[in-house]
Amino acid sequence: MSKKKNDTSREGIFDRPANDGTGGGEQIISTEYSELMQKAYIDYAMSVIVSRALPDVRDGLKPVQRRTLYDMYELGIRSDRPYRKSARIVGDTMGKYHPHGDSSIYDSLVVMAQEFKKGLPLVDGHGNFGNIEGDGAAAMRYTEARLQKITEEAFLADLDKDVSDFGPNFDETEKEPLVLPVRIPNFLINGSEGIAVGMATSTPPHNLAEVIDAELALLDDPDISTEKLMRLIPGPDFPTGGIIVNKKDLLDIYETGQGKIRIRGKVQTEKGRSGHINLVITEIPYTMVGAGIGKFLSDVAALAENKVTNDVIDITNQSSKEGIRIVIELRKDTDVENFKNLLYKKTRLEDTFGVNMLGILDGRPETLGLRGILEASADFQYEIAGRKYKTLLEKEQKKREIQEGLIQACNVIDLIIEILRGSRDRAMAKRCLVSGDTTGIRFRSDLSREMAAQLNFTEVQADAILDMRLYRLIGLEIEALMKEHEETVANIYRYEDILENRSAMTKVIRSELLSFKKKYGVPRRTEIIQGQEAVFVAPDANQDRELFFVMDRFGYVKTMETALFSRNEAAVREASAYCFPCRSSGRICLFTKEGRLYTLRTSDIPAGKMRDKGVPVDNISNYDTTKEEIVYAAAQETIRLEKVLFVTQKGFVKSVPGTEFDVSKKTVAATKLADEDNILFISEIKDAEFIVLQTAKGMFLRFEIGDIPEQKKTAQGVRGIRLADQDFVENAWLLSRGQKAVINIHDKEIDISKLKLSKRDAKGTKRF
Repeated sequence: MSKKKNDTSREGIFDRPANDGTGGGEQIISTEYSELMQKAYIDYAMSVIVSRALPDVRDGLKPVQRRTLYDMYELGIRSDRPYRKSARIVGDTMGKYHPHGDSSIYDSLVVMAQEFKKGLPLVDGHGNFGNIEGDGAAAMRYTEARLQKITEEAFLADLDKDVSDFGPNFDETEKEPLVLPVRIPNFLINGSEGIAVGMATSTPPHNLAEVIDAELALLDDPDISTEKLMRLIPGPDFPTGGIIVNKKDLLDIYETGQGKIRIRGKVQTEKGRSGHINLVITEIPYTMVGAGIGKFLSDVAALAENKVTNDVIDITNQSSKEGIRIVIELRKDTDVENFKNLLYKKTRLEDTFGVNMLGILDGRPETLGLRGILEASADFQYEIAGRKYKTLLEKEQKKREIQEGLIQACNVIDLIIEILRGSRDRAMAKRCLVSGDTTGIRFRSDLSREMAAQLNFTEVQADAILDMRLYRLIGLEIEALMKEHEETVANIYRYEDILENRSAMTKVIRSELLSFKKKYGVPRRTEIIQGQEAVFVAPDANQDRELFFVMDRFGYVKTMETALFSRNEAAVREASAYCFPCRSSGRICLFTKEGRLYTLRTSDIPAGKMRDKGVPVDNISNYDTTKEEIVYAAAQETIRLEKVLFVTQKGFVKSVPGTEFDVSKKTVAATKLADEDNILFISEIKDAEFIVLQTAKGMFLRFEIGDIPEQKKTAQGVRGIRLADQDFVENAWLLSRGQKAVINIHDKEIDISKLKLSKRDAKGTKRF
């Protein structure tokens, strides 16, 4: 009864009459739910992209960075003034401009103060602002900050000259700049990293002096090529130094705005104690900043523990405020080059920095190459200069008007004094000065009245005359006024020339850029070479032996010696998702639900004991546990001898020769899938003769494996079972002739070996 009442109530909502102004009910607007969700999600995504995650190409700042710097400017926390508590800055910024929580604001403030993350720090931090080894900053109540001098000069100067558009803050009680008038290409100099919705930005930092040189070259030759610009900017300049080893790829990266940079730490050798060799790491890849150093130390220790190398005696981290110094003590007979290559291959001493120079340009996200970024910066410089000198010109013109009025007043000062003494109030005197109206004013003579009637000062000049103090009548003051007027006229001519002639404006911009380069330029830190691929020759590379591959349910992998596995086989199999024999010189094949095949060399998998956890498979392959799911794993040397059966959720089946998967690439397509289809089941056929498919709606179909054609891995397969609407394959089993197989499903036992034998592509029999 209750259910019926609720149903009636729900129908009544949609049956209400439209509101026609008579108070008969409310209007119901019918809309497609998917369209509403799509629009809402797009609005959300664009809000995150434009208003939070991506920097503006013009000033190179994300909204939270821009708001923090502007708030510090408003609070007067300048470079020549005392530090202020970070908590005060964060609270003020959050209350006025950025209501998204204090952690994002403080994190932004901290990063802008860290020299190891920013090539050009914008904030001067006082206190514990973290370090390169991953120790975080102290709480905001303990740290203090103020603006760097360059931030004032190159980022916040001339805000009072209408160089930036201002908009309302979140509650429309304050105004904030939509972009800061940054005078240098900060988008390139400091770089940026951010994750939005459906897109991410990753721009490496560059050397300030080199970027300014390239900007100047673009101003001189607007058609300059990327190749010529790279003579001035050979590549990124990371604050941690290091060595970029794929120089030949940089031109393509700078033309497209996308690519991968391979960067290595800087290593040198020293003589150690007792004749040992010390390998000293003095610079690290930019991607190792933070927790990466600790992981590097652990990885080197693991190489020694897992017997990948026997050369390591000791490893110590001797880094300090003076710089990075990680010392690896090696045996006397160590092949140093081979060991360095081992570090490059197995640790993050060589790492990849993914470049995607994505930023907001003209209100939308856009990926730009080197030339596009510099062009956007140059256009912005012209816009800033134009607005600045237009404001200055208007100011000087007003000043000239007042000065000319005061100079003219000095020539007839006696008459003006007579007008002031004879007027009843200020308004009467002002009318006389502006329009020559002498009504009501007492003059000493008719001549004075006639002269007063000829006055025609402007309103502004009249106010200035009435406000003028008597000391301005001193001879020296009049001379100073004349000199000031000459300077004002000269400024007006100069500003008009800058605004009317692009070459004059270019000269001003060049002068400013050169002054910043001279004052804040630093030598390049990162070396750029075309290096060779690191090749490590393992001491036992030619020794092939049998191992057991073990992968648990959480994606951790290891190999075990055969004897060790045999002693603990039951426990290992119980705790493992996959467990099978393999060869030490072979490869492991991982098939995913999404139709991809990932291969990893057995030699890359660490050896482990019974209680060792192993390493995440993500660390040694391209496979990502957060995005895909493994449905089958096998040793490549085993699978190449068999035929492999594929079954998908939409009921497609095929048989593929195992040799199709004898590949060396880390990632290939394992099969072709229809739209919205996934792999359900993969298995080596071996001696199986029948296959049983079961659908979610309880349909069972048994047919011979011989009915399944043999196809390439690039084929989609053929239909194994006809599916009803909204149905899909849920399970699959392989059976050999005479094998009995009873399954329990939905609390019902079914002997699938006795199912009726049918042909492929049939509907099957309903069993529950």
